[in-house]
Amino acid sequence: MTTPRTVAVVGAGLMGHGIAQALAQAGHHVRITDVDPAVRSAVVARITRNLEDAGTPVAPVLTRVSVASTLAEAVAGADLVIESVSEVVELKQALFVEIARLAPAGALLASNTSVIPITRLGERLDDETRGRLVGTHWWNPPHLVPLVEVVRTAFTRDDVVETVVELLRAAGKVPVVVHKDVTGFIGNRLNQAMWREALALIDAGVCDAETIDTVVKASFGLRLPVLGPMENADLIGLELTRALHALLFPDLDASTAPSPVLDAAIARGATGMKAGEGLRRWTAEEADAVRRRLDAHLRHR
Repeated sequence: MTTPRTVAVVGAGLMGHGIAQALAQAGHHVRITDVDPAVRSAVVARITRNLEDAGTPVAPVLTRVSVASTLAEAVAGADLVIESVSEVVELKQALFVEIARLAPAGALLASNTSVIPITRLGERLDDETRGRLVGTHWWNPPHLVPLVEVVRTAFTRDDVVETVVELLRAAGKVPVVVHKDVTGFIGNRLNQAMWREALALIDAGVCDAETIDTVVKASFGLRLPVLGPMENADLIGLELTRALHALLFPDLDASTAPSPVLDAAIARGATGMKAGEGLRRWTAEEADAVRRRLDAHLRHR
């Protein structure tokens, strides 16, 4: 199977427009759509702003992006369709049924879900279609973060995985194959495990949210770009690693429900930067500075 050259992105919000941009920058012709007209109308401006911030010529990329008003228009003739709508199982399941009906019979189907098992999203598809379904978990912001987790199910054909990996690698991404379709895949399981422990420390009165961020950014966070956790274990030696685990693991948080710290914050309306407060307090200027600092760091990594 040849590398897809016409890509449809369904869902143009936080992730979708960045996925479309990344693939258009790689030379693919991308059609993007969204059920919300306001979101559709913002696609070009959002991509333009991303490109201008990076000092990248805008016109060559935008000539390869078209905004479709309907799902049928978006997926017509597509070699690959990437779903990037809200994290609602039933919504995604129904959407894939529609995509399978409207897209070309051989089109590859992918979901950008960050946690939902791909097998579950394909439950309403026939076996042949499920063979063309794969997970492609991009990371926010998708036009800047290189990793994409390619998730295979028990139904996914080998050639589908190989084609999607080839497409992503040629687009300058770093694809990794997730061989077992588990909730959260790899990256989010690692990331959320750290968040669980961080919230438990706050809940126990060990420290506040700002201290958590300081500890991570001023210690092991500095090593992570060049030293992964498995490399670090080998570096310090597995005997020491095991000894540390024997002492520490019994005291680590093992909650199976969301943290009460989050419940309390949400209940008082402290839902994050947009609200001016989440786990920390934010002015609009401070929140904007964080976003700009992150974008600058990722552009110059």
